[in-house]
Amino acid sequence: MEFHKYHALGNDYLVYDPESHPFDLDASAIERVCHRNFGLGSDGILLGPLPSTRAQFRLRIFNPDASEAEKSGNGIRIFCRYLFDTGRVTEGESFTVETLGGLVSAEVHDNGQRIKVSMGKAEFKARLIPVKAANPEAEVMRMPIEIEGKTWEFCAVSVGNPHCVIPLDAIDAGLAKKIGPHVEHHPMFPNRINMQLLKVIDRANIQIEIWERGAGYTLASGTSSCACAVIARKLGLCDRDITVHMPGGTLSIQVADDFSLIMTGPTTRVGVFDLNPECLKG
Repeated sequence: MEFHKYHALGNDYLVYDPESHPFDLDASAIERVCHRNFGLGSDGILLGPLPSTRAQFRLRIFNPDASEAEKSGNGIRIFCRYLFDTGRVTEGESFTVETLGGLVSAEVHDNGQRIKVSMGKAEFKARLIPVKAANPEAEVMRMPIEIEGKTWEFCAVSVGNPHCVIPLDAIDAGLAKKIGPHVEHHPMFPNRINMQLLKVIDRANIQIEIWERGAGYTLASGTSSCACAVIARKLGLCDRDITVHMPGGTLSIQVADDFSLIMTGPTTRVGVFDLNPECLKG
């Protein structure tokens, strides 16, 4: 079983190409392959390219707990880099990718070092995220949530997958790890949710800490960056062009007036790994 490993600002994924190898990954195999001690170790598996009637390529994204994600910004950029590295797309060519969270269009630049992705339009209504709310048609802005006996104020948004953004004056990894699991599994979020702590630095810069649904604490996330940037603009705290600072590095997010999102950022090729079947036993 051959896996191509990449990382995007420290958020690492394994690409498994069914065109080269038959698909036989079940839930237990996904969990074992992603395990940091018993497998190759990664923040998820990207299965593709797959056939699509809606786009040039289709991608499925699996978390380390074997749940399937609707979308991943870093995962999409990595998949685009893999398409470029294997000669399926060329530099500067615009192409489309189908995900569970919708279609995206992308371009590869700088010999694969910079990927630009049009991520679609953000949705703020409770039923579209989804969030359990008294009014499903209301936008989820500055709502209270109780975690471990303390009330926090959050905003929620879907950028193809669900996000709970908690704006704060000061943030750190310890707090994200402490409350992240409770937010992810909170009964307000029927499909679980990704959580971010957001600190606005100025009108062009934000800092975030990330807890990813199905993966845990993460050094970087493309959809989390999109979610926090669009919330910062929605609240009137930032302008159109926003640099998102994360422990793993920075991403550039453009937030249009209609809350459509363009993400631009790097990818890094790690290597190709031939997984021995013995790894999947026991």
